[in-house]
Amino acid sequence: MKINDLLNHSSEWLKGTGPNSDIVISSRIRLARSLSKLPFPHWANKKQSEQVCDAVVEAAGKVGFLKQTTVFKLADLDSVDKQFLVERHLMSHDHAQKTDSKAVIIDHEEIISIMVNEEDHIRMQVMQSGFNLFETWNIGNKVDDALAKELPYAFLPDWGYLTACPTNTGTGMRGSVMLHLPALVMTRQIDRVLAAIAKLSFNTRGLYGEGTQALGNFFQISNQVSLGHGEDEIIGNINGIIRQIIEQEHQARELMFSKNRALLEDKINRSFGILKSAYIISSQETIELLSLVRLGLDLGLIKHIDRARLNDLFIATQPAHLQKIENKKLTSEERDVKRAEIIRERLGVA
Repeated sequence: MKINDLLNHSSEWLKGTGPNSDIVISSRIRLARSLSKLPFPHWANKKQSEQVCDAVVEAAGKVGFLKQTTVFKLADLDSVDKQFLVERHLMSHDHAQKTDSKAVIIDHEEIISIMVNEEDHIRMQVMQSGFNLFETWNIGNKVDDALAKELPYAFLPDWGYLTACPTNTGTGMRGSVMLHLPALVMTRQIDRVLAAIAKLSFNTRGLYGEGTQALGNFFQISNQVSLGHGEDEIIGNINGIIRQIIEQEHQARELMFSKNRALLEDKINRSFGILKSAYIISSQETIELLSLVRLGLDLGLIKHIDRARLNDLFIATQPAHLQKIENKKLTSEERDVKRAEIIRERLGVA
C-alpha cells in the first residue's frame, strides 16, 4: 500500500456505523508501550532510536494481526504526506516532528496504526466507528499480546507498563470517544458539561487531539490517568460519562426541534445551500457548515446524502488531502477554491 492509495479509501472511523453513530463519530483505544533497557525516545540517541524502530518493525512483521499493514518511515515522507496522515488520525502532530528514526505502521482498513518513537517507543491505536470502546479494546488487546511475545516491554509488577509520561503508567491505556455535540453548543450547555467532565478527571480536546480547538462541534473525551486503574474499569468509566453526554445531546436536539424548528431548519438549509453553491470556502467554515448539515441529516431534515459521505468530507477537505488530490502543493487561496469544488462534486451539484 502507498499513501496515495488512502485517497480512495474510506477510513473505518468515518463510516457512520456502529452504536449511537448519530452522536458518536468514533471510539479509540491507545496503548503506550516502551522497550526495556532502552531510554525513552526523548532521551535516546540516534543509534538507540534506530534500534527501537528496527525492533518494532521486525516484530510487527511476525504478528498475524498485522500482516495487512504497511510501514512508512517518516524520514521518507514529505511535509504534505505527514500532514495527510495526521488529518486521517493515523498519527499525531507531535509524531510528525523531528522524523529521524520514526515510523508509522498502518493496516489497510485504517483500524490499527502504530507510531514508533513518538512519546513512547510504541503508541498503538485502534479506531472504530460509533460507540464501541469494548470491541475496540478487544482488538487492541489481541495485537498488544501478540507484540508482547516478540518485544521486551518495560513492565514492573507494582507499577504496570512504564511510560515516558507518568499519567500513562499502569495500563498505558487511553480510551477516547469523538462526539458531535452541536445541540449542546447551540443551547449553550456545553461549558457546564465540559466543566463537569474535567472534575471527574477526563480530558476534552478538539478534532485533532491535544492542543486543538473543538471546531465543528467535535469533542474528543478521554481518561486522564491510567495508573491504579484496570482496562475494563477505565473503559467502564468512560462509557458511563459518554452515555450521559449522549442523553443530554439527544435532549437538547429534541428541545431545539420542538421549540425552534423553523429557525433550526433555516440554519441547516442555509448551511447546505452555501456548501452546494460556494466557489471559495475556508477549512474552518467548511467544518462549521458540515457540522450543521450533519445535524440536519441526523434529525431527518436533510435527505439524499448518506452519513459516511458527509463524514468523509470533514477529512477530504483538509489542506493536505486537497494537495494530495491535486498532486501538487497549493496556496491557501488555491486550497479554498479546490475545497469548494470537491464539496460541490461530492454533494452532486458540480
